Amino acid sequence: MKTLSKKKKIIIISVMVALLLITGYVNVALNSTISDEMGTTTNTTSESFYVSYRTEREATRTQEIQFYDSIIASTSSTDEAKQEAEENKLALIAQMEKELVTEGIIRGKGFEDAIVTSSSSNVNVFIKSAELTQSEVAQITSVVTEQLGVEIDKIVIIPSE
Repeated sequence: MKTLSKKKKIIIISVMVALLLITGYVNVALNSTISDEMGTTTNTTSESFYVSYRTEREATRTQEIQFYDSIIASTSSTDEAKQEAEENKLALIAQMEKELVTEGIIRGKGFEDAIVTSSSSNVNVFIKSAELTQSEVAQITSVVTEQLGVEIDKIVIIPSE
């Protein structure tokens, strides 16, 4: 199996570091914008969490996709590695789409904000709310099971304000 040249490794690492710096800058810019718009710090922590989490998640996934693209485009990658990278990239894109749709539906049900993260073992749902009623938990659980096809015992709902 061929390995990546030293130059290619340096380029990939440099791109990842650049993306990390860009993510940090965007996070600071968004946080200061929210603070300026809010005028108070009452809701800033909650807003910052949701905004920064989405920013970090998007940056991480962008890096993953670029990593898969570099494997796919590399002439030194084996056919098996390229195939696996393509499959992983498509699975990641499908997961991103499902999470985005699920978050939108939850917000459409009247919740102020939501973040959905899924893995092979469970689904975490952060809901912008001080507390949730049993009816609200049932609504969220219903949306998650329908959209992501997971069993109820794999869903963790976390209210946060």
